[in-house]
Amino acid sequence: MNIYLAVVALICLSAGFAYINQKVLKLPFVIGLFLLSTILSLIVFSSRIWLNLPYNDIKEAIANAKIDKIILDILLGFLLFAGAMHTSWKGLKKQIKPIAVFALGGVLFSTLIIAMLFFGISQLLHLNIDLIYCLLFGALISPTDPIAVLGILTKANVPKKTEEKIVGESLFNDGVGVVVFIALLETLKSGNFSFPQFGLLFFQEAGGGIAAGLILGYCLHLFLKSIDHYETEILLTLAFVMGGYALCNYIHISGALAMVVMGLMVGNYKQDIAMSDNTQEYVHKFWELIDVILNAILFILIAFVSLVIDFKSNYIILGVISIFIVLFSRAIIVYFPHLLFPKLFNLDNKEAKLITWGGLRGGLSLALVLSLPESEPKNMLLIATYFCVLFSILIQGLTIEKLAKSGK
Repeated sequence: MNIYLAVVALICLSAGFAYINQKVLKLPFVIGLFLLSTILSLIVFSSRIWLNLPYNDIKEAIANAKIDKIILDILLGFLLFAGAMHTSWKGLKKQIKPIAVFALGGVLFSTLIIAMLFFGISQLLHLNIDLIYCLLFGALISPTDPIAVLGILTKANVPKKTEEKIVGESLFNDGVGVVVFIALLETLKSGNFSFPQFGLLFFQEAGGGIAAGLILGYCLHLFLKSIDHYETEILLTLAFVMGGYALCNYIHISGALAMVVMGLMVGNYKQDIAMSDNTQEYVHKFWELIDVILNAILFILIAFVSLVIDFKSNYIILGVISIFIVLFSRAIIVYFPHLLFPKLFNLDNKEAKLITWGGLRGGLSLALVLSLPESEPKNMLLIATYFCVLFSILIQGLTIEKLAKSGK
């Protein structure tokens, strides 16, 4: 299947599923599309038994589509910029302390907790997996996915203060998780781990990404301020996102963090000076539309990941247990600092429950696990990651509003 036909298929599926969801299911947009795509993938998966579909050809086409590269190299930059641009910096600034702790320390400690528990359970199930793969799983599943959070949580009627904490954390902790993942992946390839090398890589990726975002954001601000022509200004934002993200990835700094910072600057830094009211309306509507279309494509893609998984019974058991490991780790990193430093975090019990349950996982985790070199441990981690993402989107995503409305 060539690229154009693949895009045609994705857009047609997105439109069809969006229509069915709005007309029949009436679920939150991304949840409805993910659910319908998952059902379709299950039908295709089971077609080998009851229908004469070319299953192997479909599986090969999806495997060759390089979903991880589509998500990490293309979709992620657009979606993070769009999400950050529509996020209020004033709200994030009020919650900067818990956001910083959850986004940095939370990811690091969660990686260790998940890795140790995952390694212990795998040994009990007599599965042969090295500790480095368990650490990789911890790194890729620990960050709360910004795309899933922005697509689901902001429409779930969660209290504003809680939403600001979870959204702020999700926008920044993916950069930390990706940096940790990259460092561990380099360890897997080289066989050597060095804390100074890890620290240097972390500073290069995270620090470089934030600095690049500030520079790109300010340059874009100057360009937008110098003219008043909304068509050109929309093209400028598009060029800065595409060119800036590609440049950051090329020089090995975090393009994800750069897009978050640039998006926050475009949406918050002297916006009235940079753009007229008419331009602001068009720019925001354009990026809202981009956000909706790419979210639809993303959640269809991650639902189809199940077609390339080699399901094995003991791996499935590990995958189910992984859901509880991830939830337990999330509870630890939320409740431990909350109980230890109550004044710093200023959380009540209900808010702590919402932050724990609202730590959604999505396409970023699946993209990272798909980027691992082919091996049996990769298939094991892929199943565990898929189960966690499936539970996160369909169960946590559908129940977070009910939890928000419930009492303490």
